[in-house]
Amino acid sequence: MSYRAEQYLSLPKQNQDNYIKGKTETEKKDLFREILYNGVHGFCFSLYEDGQKPGDIISEEQVRRRMEILKPHTSWVRSFSCTEGNEHIPKIAKEFGMKTLVGAWLGDDPEINEREIEGLIKLAKEGFVDIAAVGNEVMYRKDLSEDELLAFIHRVKKELPEIPVGYVDAYYEFTIKPRITDACDVILANCYPFWESCPAENSLNYMKQMYYQAKQAANGKPVIISETGWPSKGEDLKGAIPSEKNALDYFINTQLWCMDEEIDCFYFSSFDESWKVGPEGEVGAHWGIWDKHEKLKY
Repeated sequence: MSYRAEQYLSLPKQNQDNYIKGKTETEKKDLFREILYNGVHGFCFSLYEDGQKPGDIISEEQVRRRMEILKPHTSWVRSFSCTEGNEHIPKIAKEFGMKTLVGAWLGDDPEINEREIEGLIKLAKEGFVDIAAVGNEVMYRKDLSEDELLAFIHRVKKELPEIPVGYVDAYYEFTIKPRITDACDVILANCYPFWESCPAENSLNYMKQMYYQAKQAANGKPVIISETGWPSKGEDLKGAIPSEKNALDYFINTQLWCMDEEIDCFYFSSFDESWKVGPEGEVGAHWGIWDKHEKLKY
């Protein structure tokens, strides 16, 4: 292969807006594989196969099979829920020697919220959680009030005093919701240039701006990019165009910048998931580094 990540990491830091400028498609694919085989910080775990969707009960065997694919390429895995088979994710990750960012999925159903919070606390007390995330984009979706979300965050922090507790949302929410930012031990910021119609050629600089806005709001607390990615297929969003080329470029740019700046980043996502066509259109089903058949795209 033409490029080796360990060689890249020995080079002086580079202040770039495009790490792949001037490289051929073959060179970029070589670099992609070297980055992946050297290991990225983290992946968001994609749970569902064709015909499955949230609400279905997923087997331990299915989680294990996908975790075996991810294991050589990352040291962290992020999960989004603590029920319906999602609880297998941190358990198997720990078995494989990986670290975990484990989320409780909160919405507008009090019974589900209670099961999720109890599940998160239980997993953490059993030793399967390195960072606990209380909710994902709850403020963005307006499923709960600030006070309701804060009550859940404080409850989990009281139960888990030795584990960093945070909340996941779009980067700007931590600027406009300072009480939530103050309650978190760690800021978990989703940064998606695509969803803000940013052209691919400007996406790295735009993502940097997103991250630094969250970092400024954090006021010294650690900031983790909890999700970022680019779709390989689907509908255009104004100037943001899904394509295999743009997804490949974005992955490389994101990973190399995070390496340079020593930023922890969970890439979204590991595998394509067909069920996302429903809420997001065709583009929703094509965010994975691996396709829905668990084959590497590049």
